[in-house]
Amino acid sequence: MVAVIDYDAGNIKSVIKAVEALGGEAVLTRDAETILNADHVILPGVGSFGDCMEKIRSYNLESVIKEVVAKGTPFLGICLGLQLMFESSEESPGVPGLGLLKGKIVRIPDCPGLKIPNIGWNSLDFPREGRLFKGINEGAYVYFVHSYYLQAEDESIVTATTEYSTHIHASVESGNVFACQYHPEKSSEVGLKMLKNFLEITA
Repeated sequence: MVAVIDYDAGNIKSVIKAVEALGGEAVLTRDAETILNADHVILPGVGSFGDCMEKIRSYNLESVIKEVVAKGTPFLGICLGLQLMFESSEESPGVPGLGLLKGKIVRIPDCPGLKIPNIGWNSLDFPREGRLFKGINEGAYVYFVHSYYLQAEDESIVTATTEYSTHIHASVESGNVFACQYHPEKSSEVGLKMLKNFLEITA
């Protein structure tokens, strides 16, 4: 069973539908016991960094998320979910993130001819092998919607990058923790393959 963490963020139903399309069982929940007993846990989301961290803390989910990670359950953050996993964001100065991984979230710099937010399909480069990308060719296109991006402190965890006004850390992997800035659930067959790869990872 896949627990999809419910903290009132947007874009959650499409993640559940994608898991179900792959033959998995997904439940939207903020119940600690359900999350802790799940085989896989996904933290999706679209919204403001500060508002969503406030919701996570008001629902007492921060300690649950950290316990899930500590016990080795495969954990995936998507879009804002990736950003929340790091230490801070320029979008919400002074608001600490979950701090599961070291790094910061910064605004995509303005660039002539490019719109912010970045909405659309961008290709991925693979600086190192990542388990999410098994069977996927470098240069594959995935769907992004974001104005802020990750600068990971430890580049050895970065498994995919893309270029949009700057060099963007698009996906990371550290032990049982995975995250992607793009939306695999909206990235056609390539994205579903990434989700399938995640669901095949065991603790």
